[in-house]
Amino acid sequence: MLVPKISPSQTLGPALRRALGLLPTVLYTDASEANVDGEPAAWAQVSASDDVQALLNSGLAVAVVGADDDLARVGEFDRARLALRYASASEDVSDPSAITRAAKVGINHAGAVILDLTAQQITAATDSAGVEAQGPSPLAALVRAAERQVVGANGPVRVLVELSGSAEGWTLGLLSRVGLTGASAVVDAGMLGVGDDCAGRLELGAALVAACGLSSDRTDGLVTTVVVDEQRTCLGVAYSNGASLAAALASGDGVYWSRKRGLWHKGLTSGATQALVGVSVDCDADALCFRVRKHSPGFCHRQTSSCFGPAAGLARLAQTVADRRVNAPEGSYTRRLFDDAALLRAKIVEEAGELADAADPADVAFEAADLLYFAMVKCAAHGVSLADIERSLDRKHLKVVRRPGDAKPGAIPAPVAPVAPVAAAIPEVSRTSIQNAGIRAALPGEKIALRVYSADELSESERDALLQRPLVDSHEIMRRVRPIVDAVRARGDAAVLELTAKFDGAQMDSVVVRAPFNVPELPDAVRAAIDQAYANVRCFHAAQLPADSAVETMPGVTCRRFSRAIERVGLYVPGGTAVLPSSALMLGVPAQVAGCREIVLATPPRPDGSIVPEVLYVAHKVGATAIVKAGGAQAIAAMAYGTESVPKVDKICGPGNQYVTAAKMLAQNDSDAMVAIDMPAGPSEILVVADATSNPAYVASDLLSQAEHGPDSQAVLLAVGLSAAQMAAIEREIDTQAARLPRVDIVRQSVPKGFCLCVPSMADALAFSNAYAPEHLILQTDSASDYVKDIVNAGSVFVGHYSPESCGDYASGTNHTLPTYGYSKMYSGVNTATFLKHITSQELTRDGLANIAQTVMTLAEVEELEAHRNAVAIRLKDL
Repeated sequence: MLVPKISPSQTLGPALRRALGLLPTVLYTDASEANVDGEPAAWAQVSASDDVQALLNSGLAVAVVGADDDLARVGEFDRARLALRYASASEDVSDPSAITRAAKVGINHAGAVILDLTAQQITAATDSAGVEAQGPSPLAALVRAAERQVVGANGPVRVLVELSGSAEGWTLGLLSRVGLTGASAVVDAGMLGVGDDCAGRLELGAALVAACGLSSDRTDGLVTTVVVDEQRTCLGVAYSNGASLAAALASGDGVYWSRKRGLWHKGLTSGATQALVGVSVDCDADALCFRVRKHSPGFCHRQTSSCFGPAAGLARLAQTVADRRVNAPEGSYTRRLFDDAALLRAKIVEEAGELADAADPADVAFEAADLLYFAMVKCAAHGVSLADIERSLDRKHLKVVRRPGDAKPGAIPAPVAPVAPVAAAIPEVSRTSIQNAGIRAALPGEKIALRVYSADELSESERDALLQRPLVDSHEIMRRVRPIVDAVRARGDAAVLELTAKFDGAQMDSVVVRAPFNVPELPDAVRAAIDQAYANVRCFHAAQLPADSAVETMPGVTCRRFSRAIERVGLYVPGGTAVLPSSALMLGVPAQVAGCREIVLATPPRPDGSIVPEVLYVAHKVGATAIVKAGGAQAIAAMAYGTESVPKVDKICGPGNQYVTAAKMLAQNDSDAMVAIDMPAGPSEILVVADATSNPAYVASDLLSQAEHGPDSQAVLLAVGLSAAQMAAIEREIDTQAARLPRVDIVRQSVPKGFCLCVPSMADALAFSNAYAPEHLILQTDSASDYVKDIVNAGSVFVGHYSPESCGDYASGTNHTLPTYGYSKMYSGVNTATFLKHITSQELTRDGLANIAQTVMTLAEVEELEAHRNAVAIRLKDL
């Protein structure tokens, strides 16, 4: 991308300044001059005298510091807000190797790195390397390494290049070299121009195309341009080229290239013009995005808001309220709201109170919608748009110093005097007093944090309460699941189709897809990742195949043990809130390695009745014979009992929610089903043991990797001898990383249900862990491998700082289908043996029978089983 650099000494024309404001990022050489009140994102070089935290808190997006600066003075904040500048110290102005090596370290510590390179260094850094110059260039290799460093919701670490030591400055050729590597180019704003003011300068549109490596796969060279409104809702698709992009940047309007009419200034004849708000390039550099503020009557030639129909949700509400502000009839309720400030205030207070009191999810949604309506009326009455609200939210997101968050005096009801107890005394600690009392989800803006306890302050009963998982009303769940199972048993496919339509919203004509499967094309990166994970998981599980054994227990008596695959197995792959091809791998690979003759995979379909492509590809790789397009209890029942099209299986494996688990337990306990299951299951869970050698960011990331699974996921931290400052660093990382997650709403619910227990020693930590028996156990200490021998109960152990649980979830080779809810005390995770049964045999020679005969007959007589004794005695007569 092109990043213009603005210095205080520069005098920029209004057209150029406006055009630069359309780009995603602007770099200021003086932080005091940075425009932090709007867009684009403002980066600034900070000096030793700058208060960096204050600048970031005021809205500066990124602070740029020298790589050799003392970072301690900068303070502690999200590393995505920091860029490190690397200046070459090499005497050879053509050799970039030293600076690229240094920057490769920097990408681990900041959200961006900026390389000051000469023109010769840029040329060398962008020339291909390796065998016959086919390998990536040094700069491209740095960009690839940076792209693997994802900084939460901010995406990968960015690499920027600034030209130094050149009187001529940037050329389009140099910009193109940088752009094709994926790096961004920092260009002095004084070298850029728009419209007629380009003499001796680079035209901004041409510079943008070169710096982004923008290309087209169309024969006419036009670039697809997605047009979105200020809320980034898609309005339609147009096309651009160099001429139209230059015109759009110069005019600040929506200007495109029509395939029929050439240069097309949108709305000049209809009045539906567009003010250009932002221009960006997609991640593959083959499409543009124009963000616009559209004027009536709309974007589409059919007079609608967009080419894809009317707006919805908050955008539609904002449009409706804005229209009613102008057109509401006199005396109407809406007009009263706009004209009577006291009435509007009363309604806002009333609806806020009703929302605060709502408990049922449907009621919460209903009351929130009412409050949003009146809030939008208030905004419209004061000329505040939805875009203004979103800008305010974005500004708040940039703050690094948070308010305490306490309610104002008077907002909290006065405490009610406690009523004297009339019943028997309450026990010291109940199961819910420490686990559930007072626990609630973190609200937006509130700190996302674990509860913290100190082991030396807990009674034995309180410690035992922490070992308990959240209570589940199994009787109620069974009551709901049993009719589903019964319906599938009675009506087969018809019941499965009805239940799938009800629960998954998919209308289908058939339940089962048989092999061979029609596997759709997948992105190369996704296919390669699945292939690598498959290879690793297969390698580890193939090593688990047991060898046959034979033992001569006494002369002439030989006992053998050998394994055989379970012939028909059912694999349940959840859907719900995430796509889980990894679960299909973890179940399908060991079944394939074991040699199961029939592998039936069940997974919820998408709304159109199709299977997620990634899961379909895995089913193909593991040799599945059929896919059941159903989820939940109905899928388990179909595989347990069989239907007209669903094959009956002998064992069902795989994770799922509480309804899936209940259906598995019902089927296992029903002799008519004659089916086994892998293990009981509960919500996903993780326990991290951390000491002073642990990296707070790593600890937080591991805890959140399980917390994002679902609202009831359990995240537990055992802090071994950590100081208050070390604990605060972990807590800060949890809150910061959680806030950037796409699934933050789930994390707000799950993290407060977890806890941190501060313990004095590693021995205490391992004792608690063994009692807790976690699904995933992470040992984040320098000497982690020394403690593996002390672990008694755990589903899977992740040893050391560089063993994140995510690797086990996807590709290290171990299996991620593990016992939860404390069941690792008596169950193993899914493995190759899960899909095997072991058979024994014994073979006796004539001498062998003679040697053992008296022992057998004596024991048969003791048990008074004469037929047993006779089966031996009758043969002895013939010896």
